[in-house]
Amino acid sequence: MRRWKEVLMLTDKGYSDLKKAVAACTITNLALMLPFMVTIQVFAQLLMPLMAQEISWGRMWFLFGCGVAAAVLVFLASKNDYKKTYVTSYLEAENSRIRVAERIRRLPMSFFNSKDLSELTTNIMADCSTTEHVLSHIIPQLGANAISITIICIMMANFDWRMALSIFITVPAALLVILGSKKIQAHLSEKQVEAKLKASDQVQEYLEGIKVIKACGLYGSKFSALDNALRQMKKMAIQMEFGTGIFVTGAQMILQAGVGLTVFTGTYLLTGGSIQLIPMLMFFVIVVRIYGPVLVEFTLLPELFYHRVATRRMRTLMTVPVMEGESADSLTHWNIDFENVSFGYHMESPGEDMVIKNLTVSIPSDSITALVGPSGCGKSTISKLIARFWDVNQGCVKIGGIDVKTLDPEYLMSYMSFVFQDVVLFNDTVYNNIRIGNMEATEKEVLEAAKAACCDGFISSMPHGYQTMLGENGSTLSGGERQRISIARALLKNAPIVLLDEATASLDPENEALIQQAISRLIQGKTVIVIAHRLRTVSSADKIIVLNEGRIVEEGKHEELMNNKGLYERLYRIQQESMGWSV
Repeated sequence: MRRWKEVLMLTDKGYSDLKKAVAACTITNLALMLPFMVTIQVFAQLLMPLMAQEISWGRMWFLFGCGVAAAVLVFLASKNDYKKTYVTSYLEAENSRIRVAERIRRLPMSFFNSKDLSELTTNIMADCSTTEHVLSHIIPQLGANAISITIICIMMANFDWRMALSIFITVPAALLVILGSKKIQAHLSEKQVEAKLKASDQVQEYLEGIKVIKACGLYGSKFSALDNALRQMKKMAIQMEFGTGIFVTGAQMILQAGVGLTVFTGTYLLTGGSIQLIPMLMFFVIVVRIYGPVLVEFTLLPELFYHRVATRRMRTLMTVPVMEGESADSLTHWNIDFENVSFGYHMESPGEDMVIKNLTVSIPSDSITALVGPSGCGKSTISKLIARFWDVNQGCVKIGGIDVKTLDPEYLMSYMSFVFQDVVLFNDTVYNNIRIGNMEATEKEVLEAAKAACCDGFISSMPHGYQTMLGENGSTLSGGERQRISIARALLKNAPIVLLDEATASLDPENEALIQQAISRLIQGKTVIVIAHRLRTVSSADKIIVLNEGRIVEEGKHEELMNNKGLYERLYRIQQESMGWSV
């Protein structure tokens, strides 16, 4: 049983509950034998006239009472069985989902470069559901059947070992057929899991790209990837059912041959005078009772093999090292230093495709520092390294003289606020979406943050004000409104370091003016790192760092850089000239 804890990735409580579930199912199986024993005794009384004897009605009433008592015992055992199997398995599946989600939250961003979102969704939902079904419908029943069949076999052997052998000899033979086909079924399971993942990828891609599909007329044969993936999933599902069905049906036929074998043996022994009629009838009734649950379990065994394949990815996920660090060292200074930092997103080949190359720079505290340069020069990457979304390949990033690699990511994040160009909002109320910035904030603080971020006007015009549901990713809001809610979050958090990544890009002048007002309130007295393509928006920054191909080519104030006639001056001049373009 201990091995099942590792195979099923159970917690200590889940493993303990599984053992209790097996015990409960065993008690239920044994309790279900009581009505059969009473039924056999009733038959024995009803057959008395055939043997020139009278029916004992006193005994019949006693057997009736025993039947009622047996029914009550079966009910109590089944109730306990349900609680110990189904309820506990649902709780364990819930714990597994939370455990996987927590693990994903703590993983480095490099992990998500090699994993599709659909696969991680499958880990949390489908694989945990499979575990839930295995814990509630398969393993407890399998264990209980093995134990109860052994007990009943020993008991039956005390009456007649030949009849007991004829009943149980087909059980191991049928089981060998299932276990012998384990590798074939595992192979089919792997193919089916692979097909499901590919189909999930295509479904997600289809839904995410529905605007492009509609706009470009990519329907029918023009977008065949989804159709092919779904057809392949159907094909593998049929192969899986057909492949496993052959072995399961074969095992069931072998098992049910035990019924005929038992009848033949019983008839032979009865005609030879080696067994009485009542014991023979008892064996006939028991063989039907025993084979029923075993036949059901044989049909479910392939799901156990499928589950082992499906959870292999989840087991791999749980062994991926998380980003760790200390939270004892308190940060008191907010200057940020890059010391000989080199970084590339492809962790498997860190020497190639470096985005940041031997970068050394200081970002002073309580000031505004702008990162500018051509697309792909490493501006956003620098902000991600500061926040420790990624760890550097070489060198170190320090905040207040402390290497961020030594700090716990969640502890480090408590000192930072983010305002990105692409805002993520949740399908919740406006109030709760702002309160994410500080879950301990009072209602007054939330409202003040919203007003400071210039949100109060458009929120008040909504049907239910701050309690209005936003829809998935804030689908009911404009880009500027979503951006202002993001700033309200950052204001509510009130962290000493603020990272602004293209916060005003692609906005109309009115929204840009409002957001600039909100940002001006956000950055007061903070260490601010601004990433911008519009150079005019950062001309008043305390320090401007100009990047190109992962290296610093210039740094200084706006006037100094303009006088240098370098890359910054050229980019600024081009943007100023482009403002006069018209169609």
